Amino acid sequence: MKPKYVLLFLLVVILASSCVSRKQLTYLQEGNVVADSLMTIRKEQEPYRLQINDLLSIRVKALDQETVGIFNPISDASNVNAQREEQLYFDGFVVDPHGNIRIPTLGEINVLGYTVEEVREEIEERLLKDYFKEEANIFVTVKLAGIRYTINGEIGNPGSRIIYRDEVSIMEAIANSGDIPVTGDKTDVIIIRQYPLGQKVHHIDLTNIDAMNSPYYYIKPNDLILINPLPQKSLGTGTTGLQSFTTIISLVTAAATIILLFTRL
Repeated sequence: MKPKYVLLFLLVVILASSCVSRKQLTYLQEGNVVADSLMTIRKEQEPYRLQINDLLSIRVKALDQETVGIFNPISDASNVNAQREEQLYFDGFVVDPHGNIRIPTLGEINVLGYTVEEVREEIEERLLKDYFKEEANIFVTVKLAGIRYTINGEIGNPGSRIIYRDEVSIMEAIANSGDIPVTGDKTDVIIIRQYPLGQKVHHIDLTNIDAMNSPYYYIKPNDLILINPLPQKSLGTGTTGLQSFTTIISLVTAAATIILLFTRL
C-alpha cells in the first residue's frame, strides 16, 4: 500500500474518533419520546434518613415566644433566610457519632435513621409531655441545614457546595458548580452515596431523558459526584472539529516530512 493511502486512512480514522459528538454533549435527549408528550410521573423519592454528621436546624414557636427562647439558639430577630453556613454550624444540631443530638433542656435524642418529620414529632411529643400544655399551641420545625454535596472531576468549579433546598436534582447541582465542560463524560456520571452501613457507587446517564426517573436524579446530603473525562481529552486530539483538524494536519505534516527524508536517503 502506498504511503499516501496509509496517511489518508489514518486521517479518516483519527477524524472519526477524535471529535466529541453532539450526542455526547446534549443533556436529557428525548430519543424515541414523542414531542410534547407527558413524561411518566417520577416515583416518589424515599425520605432521607438522618446519618452521622448531618446538621439540623430546629426551631420551636409558641403563643408566648419567651417560654420557647431556650430551645431556639438562633435569635428570633435574625433573618432565617439570610443565615450563613457559619451560623448554622455553630447554632445547629449535629448528629454525633452515636446518632444523637443534644437539645437544651430535652437532653440527648437519638435521631440516627429517622426522617426529619419523625424527629419533629418526637420533639413535639416530649415538649407537650414535660413542658407545655396543648393551649400553648407549640409549633416545631425540623429541617436539614441545606443539602451538602461534593463534586469533582471534569466540572467547571469542583469542590463542596451547599444548597438551601429540601430537594435538589443532580442537574441543579451541576449547574451550581459551573456545568460539565465539553471534555466531561455526561453518559456515566458517578454518585457515591452514604448509607447507614457504608457507601454505594451509582451511575447515571445524563444524556438520556430517562435519567429524570432514576432514583439518583435527586441528590442526597453528603453525595460525592464524580465526572470522568472523555477519551478525547486523554488522547489530546481535540474536542472540536477545528481542533482535531489542526492536530491531524500537524501529524500528517510531520509524517510526510519523515517519509520524504527517508526516501531521499
